[in-house]
Amino acid sequence: MHSAEQFIAQVERVSARNYAPLPVVLARGAGSWVWDTEGRRYLDCLSAYSSLSLGHCHPRIVAALTEQAQRLTLTSRAFHNDRMGAFLELLCELCGLDMALPMNTGAEAVETAIKLARKWGYEVKRVPKDTAEIVVCRNNFHGRTTTIVGFSSEPAYRDPFGPYGPGFTLVDFGDAAALEAAVTPNTVAFLVEPIQAEAGIMQPPDGYLAAARTICQRHDMLFMLDEIQTGLARTGRFLAHQHEADAAPDVLIVGKALGGGVYPVSAVLANKDVLGLINPSEHGSTFGGNPLAAAVGQAALETLRDEHLSERAAELGEQLLAGLRGLDCAAINEVRGRGLLVGIELHADGPSARTYCERLLALGVLTKDTHGRVIRLAPPLIIQAEEIEWLLERVAMALAD
Repeated sequence: MHSAEQFIAQVERVSARNYAPLPVVLARGAGSWVWDTEGRRYLDCLSAYSSLSLGHCHPRIVAALTEQAQRLTLTSRAFHNDRMGAFLELLCELCGLDMALPMNTGAEAVETAIKLARKWGYEVKRVPKDTAEIVVCRNNFHGRTTTIVGFSSEPAYRDPFGPYGPGFTLVDFGDAAALEAAVTPNTVAFLVEPIQAEAGIMQPPDGYLAAARTICQRHDMLFMLDEIQTGLARTGRFLAHQHEADAAPDVLIVGKALGGGVYPVSAVLANKDVLGLINPSEHGSTFGGNPLAAAVGQAALETLRDEHLSERAAELGEQLLAGLRGLDCAAINEVRGRGLLVGIELHADGPSARTYCERLLALGVLTKDTHGRVIRLAPPLIIQAEEIEWLLERVAMALAD
């Protein structure tokens, strides 16, 4: 049997080092917990960036995966399959939009939404060809394709990978006046996250999303929400924009938790007057909407609905936030979040967030830092109240110095 050090050395020998993982090698997971190769147990408070909202190896998801895997896994979109329609019908019903275009990863779905917005701009708004502009926010994280990093404001994501294509305008997140000022006759869409998760769980002012939607309507442009990380019950509502009245998007992007923690599934949703513009051969994906993905995605949606996980995230999120805000820890500058998507921002003059994540690892908690100063806590939505209390004790211990 290999030691953890041997597993890590093997990976570092043959894998590109595009991540800097914590020094733990995981071998098994169940519910909110994982075990390493040495048999030590950890509470998973990252949930694979919200992909594991249903926890590890949820029996209902595993059953859907294994049953479908023994029947039919892939057809390509050259043919119909008997699973995609039911999956997309449920997804549209839960999200309140007419149509969906299934993809695999979040970045693919964002790229799809960008293409859709541009096509809508040319065919509906009648913007001159190849002049469409999309407004995005500073500190965004929508993926890592060359198009997407081209409109990132984070140097580490962007700088080594140019040249970049035109067509994107950056404004400050949470500033509706800045959005309004950035609009030109060629602006076709505004793309935004309801909460900037990767940026450090940054929340906009109350009413910002509704104001942005109003601006989009006034200037005849699409309001596009990236809910890949915030959607599907994570923040205490099925979709994060539902915390505000009148903030429903024209285009919705979902992923991560849609795959139940076992398979990559994403989708772009819109009404027929927008998504109906896509014609055969204009966009595609060999694996998008495959039977295995559809079976898993449908089971994930049914589980989120039937286990009332939006309500659980709201209730347990209040417990987690109240507990963190009640800690007497000099290291903490601010605690922010919504539902079970929480960030602990540390003071700039203290140890890095990575240091505290390593302390938490030693105490049996898995989480990850972002932007040097923020510890993210996003446990599975199936976590229990007593496990939240156990987590709070470990956080207090880790930050005690």
